[in-house]
Amino acid sequence: MASGLPEEPAGVRVRRRSVLASAAWAAGTSASVAACTHDSRGSGPERHAPPRHGTVARLVATPEEHRGVDWLRSALHVAVEIEFSTIPPYLCGWWSIRNRKCDAARLIRRVISDEMYHLGIVCNLLVGLGGRPRIKESAPVYPGPLPGGVHPGVNVYLSGLTKALVRDVMMAIEAPAAPLTDPTRDALSIGRFYDELLKAFRVVAPDLSVDRQLHEHIGEDTLRPARTLEDIERSIEIIKDQGEGTSRSPADGSGEGHMAHYYAFAEIYHGRQLRETGGEWRFTGTAVPFPDARPMSVVPAGGWDRPPAGARRLLDDFDSSYTGVLEALDTAWHEGDSRGLRTAVRRMRGLEDTAVDLMEMPVTGTEKTYGPRFRPSG
Repeated sequence: MASGLPEEPAGVRVRRRSVLASAAWAAGTSASVAACTHDSRGSGPERHAPPRHGTVARLVATPEEHRGVDWLRSALHVAVEIEFSTIPPYLCGWWSIRNRKCDAARLIRRVISDEMYHLGIVCNLLVGLGGRPRIKESAPVYPGPLPGGVHPGVNVYLSGLTKALVRDVMMAIEAPAAPLTDPTRDALSIGRFYDELLKAFRVVAPDLSVDRQLHEHIGEDTLRPARTLEDIERSIEIIKDQGEGTSRSPADGSGEGHMAHYYAFAEIYHGRQLRETGGEWRFTGTAVPFPDARPMSVVPAGGWDRPPAGARRLLDDFDSSYTGVLEALDTAWHEGDSRGLRTAVRRMRGLEDTAVDLMEMPVTGTEKTYGPRFRPSG
């Protein structure tokens, strides 16, 4: 059974988008990350809890000779957190769009499917090294920063689709180190983080177990166990290309014209498709109308204060179902059973009805509506 998220209408094909974001690295390091950066080149099972708020800056700054299997595990834990943290805000934006057949809805839908695929890649790599994803334990809190200290200053929040959400959250998360449409440069991107991860894999050359890695269709992609260094290289290059495009093009290098996430979101924001004219990339192509969206309010820190009974019931129902999604994802890679992943995808699709019901419920005294807060219960 193929797993896709969210389900794509029959006959609809859209250009591929991806997951990588530009990043500057926060100063400071948690003790748990520092403890994992010693030279440990064995490939035994993980014996310590993963870094909850591991700092990418420290991981990137660790000398190559001090990067072992523990370093790889720590980096992959952070990668899992980053990949998952993008999904809830993108889902809120997608759910809020009234016409799911419009260009913007199709673009966001493809991004979400890619994000799930990339999450699967890094989870497979982590369990291949004897680690265990702890997605429920490290579930993101909204509003808040991106995991691992990437992109300091970016505040990721949940709301319906607005131009502010596209610019300040979606584009901010996905911005490459050197956008082809902007002279601004950020040398320390998440793409560099993946470069360093791949470099460490090449140096350490660990043995990978396939026992708990999953093999499953996710949208148009197929998640496969990584067995060799060639598999690792291919997987990380897919994440990088689908995220940042190539150095000369906003496409992902597949030859099919699939665009990276940043440029897809930028097309929605600018209202035009991206085109190359005179050697420069500009948003001068076919119109991409901004869609009519339900006016879901920005979810405040800690959630809404004393919502009415109907909204409170829906919020609690959503959080309970969301918790089931997280638990199914954890179970999938703990047991190495693709049925857990399919269960998680099915449950995530099932969140939509409750989310839309919330988005139709007005917040008293405002023109906005409620929306899901993605807060695990229990």
